[in-house]
Amino acid sequence: MTLHLPDAHGALRAYEPRPEPLPALRSAPGSAFTSRTVFSAAHVVADPYADTSPDGPAAVDWDATLAFRRHLWSHGLGVAEAMDTAQRGMGLDWPTAAELIRRSAAEARTTGGRIACGVGTDQLTAATGTTPAEVRAAYEEQLAVVEESGARAVLMASRALAATAEGPDDYLEVYGHLLRQAAEPVILHWLGPMFDPALEGYWGSSDLDAATDTFLEVIAAHPDKVDGIKVSLLDARREIDIRRRLPQGVRCYTGDDFNYPELIAGDEQGFSHALLGIFDPLGPLAAEAVRVLDTGDTDGFRALLDPTVELSRHLFQTPTRYYKTGVVLLAWLSGHQSHFTMVGGLQSARSLPHLARAYELADGLGLFPDPKLAEERMRNLLSLYGVTR
Repeated sequence: MTLHLPDAHGALRAYEPRPEPLPALRSAPGSAFTSRTVFSAAHVVADPYADTSPDGPAAVDWDATLAFRRHLWSHGLGVAEAMDTAQRGMGLDWPTAAELIRRSAAEARTTGGRIACGVGTDQLTAATGTTPAEVRAAYEEQLAVVEESGARAVLMASRALAATAEGPDDYLEVYGHLLRQAAEPVILHWLGPMFDPALEGYWGSSDLDAATDTFLEVIAAHPDKVDGIKVSLLDARREIDIRRRLPQGVRCYTGDDFNYPELIAGDEQGFSHALLGIFDPLGPLAAEAVRVLDTGDTDGFRALLDPTVELSRHLFQTPTRYYKTGVVLLAWLSGHQSHFTMVGGLQSARSLPHLARAYELADGLGLFPDPKLAEERMRNLLSLYGVTR
């Protein structure tokens, strides 16, 4: 059973895999959540047999991709579709994202699952010369696809708008236009530059206080059109400040993969709901924790989720945008897909020591439904890299 895992210094160390999964993984899915609205941003499963290249059209294994969404829904989690976890702008092109939205929304209607889908402008390049009007039109095209699918829209941050906008007024104009025409309330997503460097200075300023004021100005002008906001800045204090300044009825969905237990648990002045990439590999455990929180047992909730933060911080370490590689690794080791291949060839974005540590942390938590399968697959991956003992 011993595995020899490489560390960051190039040395191999012996590791004994855990023999049994966490007991919470064996519990049957329970009732719907009552205290929090929780979405897991979901990854896509690549087609490993497609003859494609990293800069070619994405090739998706639709059966495995939809099966993973059914897995999340079965535990009561909502699915946040076609978000950055699904490699939007990092291998997943807009035509394939549109197909993903349509297929997943149709599956949600069949299963009764909750779904929200990303609306962006990734059919545009962030080239000089793009106008705010072209950015609006690109957003409108994608918003129409999501609304026609029957899903809730998530207005994602736009690289093209970040490259085009001359200041806060351009953000106010573009977002105001979109919110006025949205058929249903949307979720606004502020994705920080640690997730995408092209989004530096979003909302018209690199000063986060000034950017926060512009963000809140958009919401204050259209509170009836904003279901909630997703904040992905990895800054718990700023999220709490924003949360406390929201208009009544507008939810805060934490996107903070470093501080999610405390933000979801909340304080005497409020709490965050969740829309998290880390809930892709944590799905069943996260669902169990939220059901404990539903009973009012905050300590029990924290006891389940706090130990997962070390794994999450590892997966989301700098460069944070490559966290998807660890997410897909854990999906493969957990048996949710038959291979460790990603659209855009992104399986190569993290080092073997990084992947080995991700396996060790996940196994230590008992996250693998079949630890023996995970151990065999990790052994195969190590062998592929030349680790033979």
